[in-house]
Amino acid sequence: MMCAMPATKPSTDIASVHNGVDRALRIISFLSTRPNGVSLLEISTSTGIPKPSLHRTLSAMRERGFASQPEAGGLYLLGPAVLEAAFTFHAGLDLRRLLHPLAVAARDHFRQTCHVAVLDGAQVTYIDKVDADIGVRLTSVIGGRNPAHATGVGKALLAEALTDAASVHAWVTEFGPLDKRTRNTITTAPTLARALDEVRRKGWAIDDEESEDGLLCVATGVPLVFGAFSPRVAISVSGLREPWVRYGIERAGQELRDIVNEFEFGAHHP
Repeated sequence: MMCAMPATKPSTDIASVHNGVDRALRIISFLSTRPNGVSLLEISTSTGIPKPSLHRTLSAMRERGFASQPEAGGLYLLGPAVLEAAFTFHAGLDLRRLLHPLAVAARDHFRQTCHVAVLDGAQVTYIDKVDADIGVRLTSVIGGRNPAHATGVGKALLAEALTDAASVHAWVTEFGPLDKRTRNTITTAPTLARALDEVRRKGWAIDDEESEDGLLCVATGVPLVFGAFSPRVAISVSGLREPWVRYGIERAGQELRDIVNEFEFGAHHP
């Protein structure tokens, strides 16, 4: 006599878990936009989650500290567990590890040496460097510094930090006189302001023999969504000027911008 095996529905169970996780993430995203709290009805209306499912999900989130309801029947807020997770992550954030796959991807695409840098006053500090065989040895090192006004990464970062001519003038007044590294180095506030306007218009910057003779680099900012406490970050690819000219500087700038925009942070990259 054949015994019937109990029916199982693994695909249904997986779908149920996926839906539950999706609901919780949608709720967290929505609550993050309502720091003064929001009603159950508004959450349901805005997220499209039916009230019965929403109530169950919020109950589980409250038990875990990912949502709070200070008054019974009152408004919902993000819970302390969300903030704790965010601040713990931020405190231990290793930008070099996070951005290294992007630096490798840029190096491999252009076959030029790649730098990742942050802005520190009038200087940039290199937090990563991925070398390429470009026929010359670059003197930059991880942890090394260079004047922001004379580098591609520096101009990419300054273009985000200094949004108009007045702020550029104030920055030059504070940190000037600007060091003239080569005959091409920008050393005046009006010239720097025009250069940064161009960076903002194009979305990328260049260092055309402004830091070292014979070298050219293309750079762009890296958008990180970790809040106002995260440092501004930029990435550049550097090499001999003549090969860059043959490749096309405009082409390189747009391609670097596209590589950054299309890169999935946290994804596995071989």
